Amino acid sequence: MDLGSTTEEDDFRHRLRAWLHETLPRLPAKPPATDWPARRAYDCAWQRALYDAGYAGLHWPTDAGGRGATPTQHLIFLEETELAGAPYVGANFVGLLHAGPTIAAEGTAVQRARWLPPILRGEEVWCQGFSEPEAGSDLASLRTRAVRDGDAYVVTGSKIWTSHAEVADWCELLVRTDPSTPGHRGLSWLAMPMDTPGVTVRPLRTLAGSAEFAEVFLDGVRVPVANRLGAENDGWRVTMVTLSYERGTAFAGEVVACRRTLARLARAARENGRWDDTVLRRRLGHLNAVFAALWRLVQWNASEAEASLRSGGDGVPGTGGSVFKLRYSQARQELYDTAAEILGPLALDADHEWTVERLSSLAYTIAAGTSQIQHNIIAERILGLPRGR
Repeated sequence: MDLGSTTEEDDFRHRLRAWLHETLPRLPAKPPATDWPARRAYDCAWQRALYDAGYAGLHWPTDAGGRGATPTQHLIFLEETELAGAPYVGANFVGLLHAGPTIAAEGTAVQRARWLPPILRGEEVWCQGFSEPEAGSDLASLRTRAVRDGDAYVVTGSKIWTSHAEVADWCELLVRTDPSTPGHRGLSWLAMPMDTPGVTVRPLRTLAGSAEFAEVFLDGVRVPVANRLGAENDGWRVTMVTLSYERGTAFAGEVVACRRTLARLARAARENGRWDDTVLRRRLGHLNAVFAALWRLVQWNASEAEASLRSGGDGVPGTGGSVFKLRYSQARQELYDTAAEILGPLALDADHEWTVERLSSLAYTIAAGTSQIQHNIIAERILGLPRGR
């Protein structure tokens, strides 16, 4: 493992910084957080700017429309864009961070040609239809059925916590194609157009007041068999590729953002007189060490993925992503609990930036697999402990 940088990587960092310095001042004002159609347009325009500059899909293979950059260069991109205050992927995050890399790794040539270029150009937005009311992280218990009818599947069921479904063009959908096979077996991964007859989207308002999640109801929705990624009933394996990306590098930019927030917390504590509290200073110092270690863990995971590529592997993030995701979820909650302590009575202001982040941080121990799921993965796949019963 090599966590140092090469001359080529340093040159990439300097060129990216120069482009961000020139481009960011020309961006329009960001739309209100509650106006998702406007935010979709804003996020897609930013994605198009990245595409035109050659920064879209950096780590995607060249035959998938990317630049074939190394995982380390991808981390440099995430770090520099966050430090510069560039827009996040926003409404495009499922397509760019989850569905897109999965299609690049598992899709046919026809599927890659159809779906990947519009994602990279910011022309099509994806959402994720995995969780259900009775199947959250335990996806093996999902009930949404897909019955083969000629050259299409007829899908019936419902999904929940579907991010940006109300503005999405496509959904990466996990369905049960063989009800006689229990658990993980009998599942398939489908790409479903969101404008298909029988699809109903109902937005959900979160505790923080936002509405980026939705329920999706599927009533006899016909999805072409050609939209299946991988073999029928092989959807669990394909989904594990998606979740590996989600846990491996999708949160990398957020670690940088948390380190910036930590510096702001220290300044706020100095300004409001809380800096004299030695317990609080110790907590801030501990968090600084935790987030520094998490960034090193991200680099380590990227180094492993890079080594996999060099040896002819697929470069899909490994189980180290579960170690990162578990600790990051906890650290993010600790960070914004500390922010509430520094804010004092202001923490009751539901519109305060740090209060909103504190409420949203509660979801991180659930999203992308609960902490309990991550503990099981670490115990079984890293420590070699027997499976729980």
